[in-house]
Amino acid sequence: MSKPYIRVAAGLILDQRGRLLLGQRPEGKAWPGWWEFPGGKIEAGETVEQALVRELDEELGIHATHIYPWVVHVHEYPKTVVELAFCQVTAWTGEPHGRENQALDWVDPWDIRLDESEHPIAPGGGSLLPAATPPLRWLRLPKCYRISQIGGPEHLETWLGELRQELMRGLRLVQFREPTWQGDADSLHQAFVATLTLCRQHDARCLINSVHPRAWWPQADGIQLRAADAQRILQEDTRPPGWLGVSAHQAQDIDCARQLQADFVVLGHVLPTASHPHDAPLGWDAFQTLANQAHRPVFAIGGQSTATLETARLHGAHGIAALRGALLED
Repeated sequence: MSKPYIRVAAGLILDQRGRLLLGQRPEGKAWPGWWEFPGGKIEAGETVEQALVRELDEELGIHATHIYPWVVHVHEYPKTVVELAFCQVTAWTGEPHGRENQALDWVDPWDIRLDESEHPIAPGGGSLLPAATPPLRWLRLPKCYRISQIGGPEHLETWLGELRQELMRGLRLVQFREPTWQGDADSLHQAFVATLTLCRQHDARCLINSVHPRAWWPQADGIQLRAADAQRILQEDTRPPGWLGVSAHQAQDIDCARQLQADFVVLGHVLPTASHPHDAPLGWDAFQTLANQAHRPVFAIGGQSTATLETARLHGAHGIAALRGALLED
């Protein structure tokens, strides 16, 4: 007998200090005493945003005014299967209060323990619902993902100088990707090590693209798999260690990322770019449709800059990835 399938809109309510609002499930409901993200069932005819606005009013007495669609995630409980449309809520009117007699708590997401227990543990010691673990991990991903485009050893110092400035201004996620390197293997490896070293000096993660030798992969903080490489890795049935990103251009690539349990997807190209002058871009509507199928954070790539970050997030992107121009954490 199949389990009931329930669609839920869930809000990660974040204040200007980056604190996250949690609600405690009251007695009389399933999982009483457990902490959760506010939200509730999506009624027939409602959009995710409409359901979330209604639920936050009913639960907390606030009216959400700025909502970012984020990740659609499916979690199977013992008695139900729940499809959670997670959204980030960054502005509202009113003061949150428990209209259903539930306790509320503002917490720093970085203070929630994710690795020492089967369930995430809030700072006060209470457990969060099992479905809360993935979004708490995803929330720690930066919104900007810088991809190298050095070109050759003669440009390395310029790249390192630019990267240093970006790291000092908040960049925390970098990918080393040099498919057209104009130099020998030794100089390429030296560029990788120099980039990795600089990132670690600034507490930033550096992933290596799968175009580079597998022998180098363990040195990095994770791997960014090209779409074709992701298909090959899937056939090998071995997930690379560390953070895992998958590059995607179509639904088949998104499905592969899900099967590999990738941490995130880089999807594009979204807008016209000089590097793909003859390839039609996805556009924002197609991007959002594919992003909703990923069930994990998605970075938009192709024509992206800090000027497109807001548009990207309003179309379901976690953030943006780019080869050119400074990307700064907002």
